[in-house]
Amino acid sequence: MKDCYEVLGVEKSATDAEIKSAYRKLAKKYHPDMNPGDKEAEEKFKEVNDAYAILSDPEKRKKFDTYGAAAFENGGMGGGYGGFGSMDFDISDIFGSFGDIFGGGFGGGGRSSRKNGPVRGDDLLQRVFISFEEAAFGCKKDVKYTRVCKCQDCSGSGAAPGTSPVTCSKCGGTGQINVQQRTPFGVMQTTRACDACGGAGQTIPSPCKSCRGTGLRNVSKELEVNIPAGIDHGQRITLRGMGNEGMRGGPAGDLYISVNVRPHAVFERDGFDIYCEIPITFTDAALGAQISVPTLEGKASYDIPEGTQSGTTFTMKGKGIPNINGRGRGDLIFKVMVEVPKSLNDAQKDALRKFADLCGKSNYSKKEKFFSKIFGKDSK
Repeated sequence: MKDCYEVLGVEKSATDAEIKSAYRKLAKKYHPDMNPGDKEAEEKFKEVNDAYAILSDPEKRKKFDTYGAAAFENGGMGGGYGGFGSMDFDISDIFGSFGDIFGGGFGGGGRSSRKNGPVRGDDLLQRVFISFEEAAFGCKKDVKYTRVCKCQDCSGSGAAPGTSPVTCSKCGGTGQINVQQRTPFGVMQTTRACDACGGAGQTIPSPCKSCRGTGLRNVSKELEVNIPAGIDHGQRITLRGMGNEGMRGGPAGDLYISVNVRPHAVFERDGFDIYCEIPITFTDAALGAQISVPTLEGKASYDIPEGTQSGTTFTMKGKGIPNINGRGRGDLIFKVMVEVPKSLNDAQKDALRKFADLCGKSNYSKKEKFFSKIFGKDSK
């Protein structure tokens, strides 16, 4: 039989905290889940656990220090030093420190299973619908929602007025009970939430009628929410502490306001820039003109040069969406589309033919270049 101190790698003068720390590291290192199929690691794991079973118990440690390993041989430890079934100590605290590796601990044990402490309230989500202009320049919106609040009749205790919760007789108010489980490595003791009180550590003989013993009630609320200028569709506003109230003194959750922006009849948005298309006449495009351009503030004038081609884009600086961080504005970018006249009468058609003859080929250089690439210079 090996020396317990040697197995854990600690001195005989080691404190309980040092012994526990050494055990945690070695149990994690040699645990079968971390070393599947490794028989040597399995034996090491058993040695480490048996050594800790002795050194973590003051009486057994004293006996080991006095008589050595011989005191635990031949059944001296209730199953032998090498028998993992001899373990009767609570390992839930040990494995709670690395429950993420073993899936939250053994059998639901560990400190993470405690339910009688403060619990943070749930977050809530509400949606508001605003116009394109409201998103651009900001607005205020009334938001109605329901949140869970502490019951006023019982002050959140859950007990009927004039009564109080009582300490759970099964767990003694700890909210936890020790449970022994048989595993492939022997009988192991774990800690679980008390089934009598649900982990609360208290029971309520006379529940409050208003909240049915929960200590919480649904309450309708109405808030005026400031929607900042420049907010975009799908973005959220966070109101800290305006969600459901917590239990047993826990903090309240948050309220998230999800902003839904209705589409605009003319504009499309990309970041803080806005885009639109504006139809113009052939005459405006050919001769140049001052045209009306829609903006977020209303109608504005813009001079387009003569010979403007259909699909040409123009930019009006600073006429887009205000930056939500307060630094300037985006641009308004519009594209002009030449509208070809339809349903011409005979006089109009004759006028256009005469106009085409007067223009000649020189005024349609793009057309000439295009066809010359395909059919040569003599193409018509």
